[in-house]
Amino acid sequence: MLSPTATEMIRATLPVVGAAIEDITTLFYRKMFAAHPELERDLFNRGNQKQGNQQKALAGAVAAFAALQLEPDQARVDLILSRIANKHASLGIEPAQYAIVHTHLFAAIAEVLGDAVTPEVAAAWDEVYWLMAQTLISMETGLYQAAGVAVGDVWRQVRVRDRRHESADTVSFVLASADGAPLPSFAPGQYLSVGVHLEDGARQIRQYSLSSAPSRDDWRITVKRVDARILANESVVPAGEVSNFLFHNVFEGDLLNVTTPFGDLVLHDDDAPLLLISAGIGCTPMMGMLSHLAETNDSRPVSVLHADRSPSNHAHRAELTELVERLPFAVMHRWYEDLGARRPEDGLRQGRADLGEITIAPGTRAYLCGPLPFMLGMREVLLAKDVAPENIHYEVFGPDSWATATV
Repeated sequence: MLSPTATEMIRATLPVVGAAIEDITTLFYRKMFAAHPELERDLFNRGNQKQGNQQKALAGAVAAFAALQLEPDQARVDLILSRIANKHASLGIEPAQYAIVHTHLFAAIAEVLGDAVTPEVAAAWDEVYWLMAQTLISMETGLYQAAGVAVGDVWRQVRVRDRRHESADTVSFVLASADGAPLPSFAPGQYLSVGVHLEDGARQIRQYSLSSAPSRDDWRITVKRVDARILANESVVPAGEVSNFLFHNVFEGDLLNVTTPFGDLVLHDDDAPLLLISAGIGCTPMMGMLSHLAETNDSRPVSVLHADRSPSNHAHRAELTELVERLPFAVMHRWYEDLGARRPEDGLRQGRADLGEITIAPGTRAYLCGPLPFMLGMREVLLAKDVAPENIHYEVFGPDSWATATV
């Protein structure tokens, strides 16, 4: 909890800092990477840095955390920090790295705001930063302990046991321990990080959901190759460095560096009806959940909703159908923008996902994964259908701006 003095100073300065926070975080990353180029090369996602996504996510998290110290809401704080802590654990972040962030973040604040940063203002925001940092350090320490690893010691080598095409631009990799030791278990819905060394010497890291059930003696991830594309505003989204490397270069027998699984999108162990909503490659955590439900003969009502560009683009399409058929009280609804020569039929529609005619049972837990605009739209409809906010769970691929968008 902030001291009374700091609370009042944050209340007075939050509008000014909040208005400049994206400029501050952009300058912060520039300063930090100039001083520590190894962080940009080997730890941070270079694609997100180029697009500005990481800067916006950090800005939103800091501003939201500060605002929530003025009007305390522990549930919202937990939502923001739990997601960050799991991401940090999956990268092997250590407490000492928070001091590096502090140095360059406060240098950026002083440079952007100039004389407005009095000693009193600096002290108040310093208190906010360390409150957020110490909370994250504590959460991350707990995650490392629960995973049975030392702080930051999350990396291991695995061998690719199998590689399979799941659609034209998507492959799955079945991963087994390189030394024959059992792989750690995980909760349905979690992810692991994959680190690869690219041609320029950089080690880039990405997270991929585990798309298999945790009862297996191996792990499976599914990777969609991301091509470069031009947006409506003519800006260019670069091709995915890691996804293309994995798609074109990794085959059976190869070794990969991956981490212990983490992630707070996990299937709750209760009897609540389930609603699994995904779009595109967002199907992967849902595949892990459905595999677990099928293998444990779960009898809960399950509604599976998936949206994609076309049946041929739908990764794990046939497997999804098989899993739903194995569950006694499961139904599936699919929407494709292009059905090709197929005609709409029961559970198969053309166009974008529409929950308007979907019946949602009281007490339903909803799990969402897909592009952020898709998930925010689904959330709005779910709330209108009286699904409790705390029963709406999600996973974001990339910097997380969901939590701050819903604060």
